[in-house]
Amino acid sequence: MGEKIKTKQDELNKQKDRYQNLFDEVPCSITVQSRDYKLIEFNKEFSKKFQPEYGDHCYSAYKNLSRKCGNCPVERTFNDGQSHFSEESGINKDGTIAHWFVKTAPLKDENGHIVAAMEMSIDISRRKKLEGIVKDSERKYQAVFKSIPNPIFILNMGNFKILNCNDSALNLYGYTKGEIENKAFSLLFPDTERFENFKTQIQKPFHERLAHRKKTGEPLYVNIWVSPAEFTEQTVLLVTVIDITLSIETEQQLIQAGKMATLGEMATGVAHELNQPLSVIKTASGFISRKLKKNEPIDLEILNTLAEEIENHVDRASKITNHMRLFGRKSDFSKEPVNINDTLKRAFDIFSQQLKLREITVKWELDENLPLILADPVRLEQVFINLLINARDAVVTRAETQEEGIPRQITIATASSKEMVTASISDTGTGIPAEFMDKIFEPFFTTKKVGEGTGLGLSISYGIIRESGGDISVKNNPQGGAVFSLRFKMDKGRGK
Repeated sequence: MGEKIKTKQDELNKQKDRYQNLFDEVPCSITVQSRDYKLIEFNKEFSKKFQPEYGDHCYSAYKNLSRKCGNCPVERTFNDGQSHFSEESGINKDGTIAHWFVKTAPLKDENGHIVAAMEMSIDISRRKKLEGIVKDSERKYQAVFKSIPNPIFILNMGNFKILNCNDSALNLYGYTKGEIENKAFSLLFPDTERFENFKTQIQKPFHERLAHRKKTGEPLYVNIWVSPAEFTEQTVLLVTVIDITLSIETEQQLIQAGKMATLGEMATGVAHELNQPLSVIKTASGFISRKLKKNEPIDLEILNTLAEEIENHVDRASKITNHMRLFGRKSDFSKEPVNINDTLKRAFDIFSQQLKLREITVKWELDENLPLILADPVRLEQVFINLLINARDAVVTRAETQEEGIPRQITIATASSKEMVTASISDTGTGIPAEFMDKIFEPFFTTKKVGEGTGLGLSISYGIIRESGGDISVKNNPQGGAVFSLRFKMDKGRGK
């Protein structure tokens, strides 16, 4: 019997040692407390951190307080016999601030009476510190986000709703935060079609010259940068807006001034062009008037011929004046499918008399199956007229200042290859000095004499071509003169 009791006692001692080791080695602080919050037992982790003595009050041992906490989970456990959880803060012995997650559990005797409470604490001071760093970083981010001078929007990638925006966006568009958040980004576009076009090209990082509207309906022109980003655990679109309204308005004024200068250049030729139909009309009406005054009969066939001539030449004069009116009209930039051949012919029609008066012949080398491009037809016509004016002046200058026998000729050609459409205007003029080649498209630069050129024609032309998605270049011909070449991407959606 004694041997059995000894064996049982050894087993109990081993179990006790095992549980004591577990108790001591747990990597969190554990205490056992009496009803008056005195420490009955504690593990090594607690002892290492706070150097307590048995009988110390818990609140004194690891919070350095003189009385228990107002919201004490140990007290609640003694009151209701349940486990409780809380987040605690206090001051370590060394004066540093500490934070813990606390979980309590009741310890009962064989009769079910609560004799003590176990309290387990996990130190979360480092996590709290990191949370503070994150919150501080977020405050700084919000401050930077709000103060960035360019408008910025954060969009839901799925439905394009505005999740957030900075103060610059509110100031530019005239909305309040409540009016714009959780609204579709299409709110800022003048119509659904333009927004849908933006959506179909959302994968592009840069969107140029988009039309927007303020809350008041006032138009805006913007460039937009779009990039994916992480925001509140979701992938969003970060949209940065650059207001280019002022530069667009200035550009439009400059283009309009260029149109007016071009119309002035064409005045002599247009006057000559109008003189022809006016002379025919005057001759026909004079003939009819004389017959009527003499009370002489007019042959019906002759009268019919005169009426047809008058009608045809009125149509011709009307076409000229309408063309000039449309050309001179101020208009917003608007891309549409364009056949370059048609635009070149219109430019030549309004300018042909300028060339005839100077005995300049025009050679046409057009690809009649030319694909369409996307461009503003009126502005593109302005480019071609500017190039024809420069070619005209260069040809005349060379013919008047150099040896005789030089042909006065301008060649207009178009072609297409590898999804590109090209147009060129070549002349037999003076060419461009090598030292001026890299300056030829700069504003206000001109090789003409003072008073003969503004230096804006090629600069404006360059801007128009670039905004149409094309490019323009120049080189000298080996036999003399210059050739300006224009390249555009074909409009794949329209074909030929």
